[in-house]
Amino acid sequence: MTSWICVTCGTQFAPSDRPPAECPICQDERQYIGLHGQRWTTLEELQRSHDNVFRLLEPGLIGIGTTPAFAIGQRALLVRTAEGNLLWDCISLLDRTTVELVRALGGIQAIAISHPHFYASMVEWAHAFDAPVHVHAADSRWVLRPDAALSFWEGDTRELLGGLTVIRTGGHFEGGTVLHWPQGADGAGALLSGDLIMVVPDRRHVSFMYSYPNLIPLGPERVRRVVAAVAPYRFDRIYGAWWERVVERDGKACVERSAARYLAAIGG
Repeated sequence: MTSWICVTCGTQFAPSDRPPAECPICQDERQYIGLHGQRWTTLEELQRSHDNVFRLLEPGLIGIGTTPAFAIGQRALLVRTAEGNLLWDCISLLDRTTVELVRALGGIQAIAISHPHFYASMVEWAHAFDAPVHVHAADSRWVLRPDAALSFWEGDTRELLGGLTVIRTGGHFEGGTVLHWPQGADGAGALLSGDLIMVVPDRRHVSFMYSYPNLIPLGPERVRRVVAAVAPYRFDRIYGAWWERVVERDGKACVERSAARYLAAIGG
């Protein structure tokens, strides 16, 4: 049987003889079905046509992304700590080269995922590195490849290795999370935000949406909840979900002023 991968969102499904009839994640209004309809691929096909690239983003932080871009096109982040490495968010492609390079960097002791759009091939990564995957229980219904490696947690925060904290912000997804890395940005703190807190192209602001591709805004109470969730934490830098989407400095004030601008724009 084959663990099929949705071409549009990159999510890997539980093994089956035939491709699934549809992808529930793409059927949801926060995603979309591509112009060419529902299409499927496999990990083996991706390994033949794509490669992963590694970039050192700052000491202790390595980006891992796929070229040419696949599905949503996000890159994962490998956070290195004195207690081991954590993979933040996931990508669909995992190959022998990636496994060997990550093992040379100390492997992966834990995986944490911001929200269902970046589940990708998280079970493949978990098996390759014998690492648990931390997923908020509020989004458990979106898991399309159940596995014993998945650790569903509840509440608003979860402390992981090396002082890292997963923070439930909600917003884009009810169980959506961001990761606080206190050692990031030369000790000033960094927030790894996926697209729960979206770094926009000018990189001086962030934004908040219920659906990005379909341009459905997030309501004012949910925006305030996102801001309140990260308010107790110190961070100067924000890493979004794509290579160039980084707020280099003044990250906490950036979130606050961006939220004020957003709320004013929607009359909230």
